[in-house]
Amino acid sequence: MELLRKWLGHPEDIYNLLRFKMGGYRAVMPRMDTDSLGCGLRTCYRYLNQTSRSFAAVIQALDGELRHAVCIFYLVLRALDTVEDDMSIPLDVKVPMLHEFHSHLYEPDWKYTESKEKDRQVLEDFPTISMEFRNLSKVYQDVISDICHKMGVGMAEFLEKKVDSQHEWDKYCHYVAGLVGIGLSRLFSASELEDSIVGQDTDLANSMGLFLQKTNIIRDYLEDQLEGREFWPREVWSRYAKKLSDLAKPENIDVAVQCLNELITNALHHVPNVLTYLSRLKNQSVFNFCAIPQVMAIATLAACYNNQQVFRGVVKIRKGQAVTLMMDATNIQAVKAIMYQYVEEIYQKIPSTDPSSNKTQQVIASIRAMSLPGSPMASRHHYSPIYLSCAMLLAALSWQYLSTLSKATEEYVPAGEN
Repeated sequence: MELLRKWLGHPEDIYNLLRFKMGGYRAVMPRMDTDSLGCGLRTCYRYLNQTSRSFAAVIQALDGELRHAVCIFYLVLRALDTVEDDMSIPLDVKVPMLHEFHSHLYEPDWKYTESKEKDRQVLEDFPTISMEFRNLSKVYQDVISDICHKMGVGMAEFLEKKVDSQHEWDKYCHYVAGLVGIGLSRLFSASELEDSIVGQDTDLANSMGLFLQKTNIIRDYLEDQLEGREFWPREVWSRYAKKLSDLAKPENIDVAVQCLNELITNALHHVPNVLTYLSRLKNQSVFNFCAIPQVMAIATLAACYNNQQVFRGVVKIRKGQAVTLMMDATNIQAVKAIMYQYVEEIYQKIPSTDPSSNKTQQVIASIRAMSLPGSPMASRHHYSPIYLSCAMLLAALSWQYLSTLSKATEEYVPAGEN
């Protein structure tokens, strides 16, 4: 009955889940016909679906040749990331491997068969990926190779050091996510689906990646602690505890939440750049590709803000909520309204005694100024009474079916990936 109470508390989730499952997802993520592809590309898309729940569907919804370029870009970086994550590779082997990885894109036979990571197939069958890389137009190859090189160097730099200052936090996030945003932006412009300014303005593209990466790092505190990883900047958490792991202790929950709120405030500073970036996009498939992760991120931060559960378990947005975001975030006015809604939600939860309260209020004010609701999307949750009544009745009669539907929806709903 807990599931039933959950659905009744959010009847709009039922309506949107049903709308999504009955074909609404095709509007934002149409399926790609892989039958017409060559064997190598079909294999690459199979690897894409195996290694990414979050990005596979939106990548395959991109228009034209950009779709293949982004697919290969993702797989190349996934292979690089697999090397970085593999703790069985000695550092004296891993560091030069990361530095030189981009050169393997031009070596038809190079592969690595000794990885113990779950995504090792992208290294074991790297010849298929590198072959399709070399089949891309040179303008795409140059972008992918350049970003791969810069990311490999950055990953090697942080292998033996922890993130200390907030500047280093930004630097680490730039290497693992900001460069992805920059590379994608350059691919968008190279495809001519977007104007050249999109690929040239690296500050905005970097912010797109940093906002997503910081959200993942903030949300995944406990998971990272359990796996022996630390990504929260020492400069911040050391003001609240002697060790980062101390924030998970029940007796430290008050200061832990204050630390959490400070980091969320830091991440929110990227939102104005995100809105400016999205306002420049003109291709619908590119806009959907970029906007969906960003609105998921702001919703996740709103769920995490001032929430003790971050230090006790996993904080996730509801699947129906995620579906609503995916189907609504198809134009800049809608995205501004979504951002406005969630920063208002955060604003309402700011404790007056929180050390970061003034900074949080200030950054929210700057986001408000850019996203004042002026479109019908600002009240998009205000469904008509007849829809809500039907939804509540459906929940009461079919809660078990909706449980199955919720699980099936995981195929389409993006989840954060580090």
